[in-house]
Parts: sequence; structure tokens; C-alpha cells
Amino acid sequence: MSSGNGVRGRPFVKGNAGRTPGSKNKASFLATALLEGDREALLRKGLELAKRGNARLLIFFLSRLLPRDRLISFDLPEIISASDARAALQSILRAVSTGVISSAEGAALTALIAPLTHEVAEKPSSRQLTPSLADHLQSPDQE
Repeated sequence: MSSGNGVRGRPFVKGNAGRTPGSKNKASFLATALLEGDREALLRKGLELAKRGNARLLIFFLSRLLPRDRLISFDLPEIISASDARAALQSILRAVSTGVISSAEGAALTALIAPLTHEVAEKPSSRQLTPSLADHLQSPDQE
């Protein structure tokens, strides 16, 4: 048995859920207070080091400054049916191949449109069926 006061479960008084979400602990609060006056100087120093070739700092700054996604604008046909979706996919392929959009952007757009291209498969008619091996073996006069 553990030595303790016997309190189990939530140690807070009913109605007190503890620290509110987003509140800072003492260490974070102190670090923020210490850096408050030096924030601009630290940013300038980090940029200076990145410009001098510090690859990690350069990646850090570029990842925060450059947009992750860009808005793209090109004409797509209106999509009402599966055949319209196939025409839209052809437009996307054309845009990627001509450099209007990147391959990653084309893949993202294709992922949005591809589910629309699935049509209910029609049951093939009897004359369209390819004879099976068993059918071929049962009728020796066909070659």
C-alpha cells in the first residue's frame, strides 16, 4: 500500500478542473518574460546566422516565411456527371504537363475529383462476353 492521505482520483474540488487550457506553467511564463525585451535582437541574430549559412536556422526561417500551399487558378469544366469529371482530370493533366500547376497540386486536385469518375458498371451483354476456357473446350468446332 502507498503511504498517502488516501485521496484517489481527481484531487481537485468539485467544479475545479485544474489549469485552464492554454495557460502557461511557471517556466514558460518566466522564459517569455526574460525574452520579451530581447525578442527583436534574437530574431535579427538568427536571420544573420541563417544568411551566413546556418542551414538549420535557414530552414527554420524559410518554413515560417514561405507559404505552405498556394492558391491556384485555372479553368476546370463544370462537373455534373462522371464524364465531366474525366474531362476535369484531363484538364488537370494538361495543366501539370504545361507547368501551370505543380505535380503535387495536380495530385491533390485529382484526389478530389477521382471519386466522381466511378460509374456503376453496366452488366455486359451476352455478345460482349469473352468465351471462357471451359466454353472453348466444350465446343471443339470453334477455333
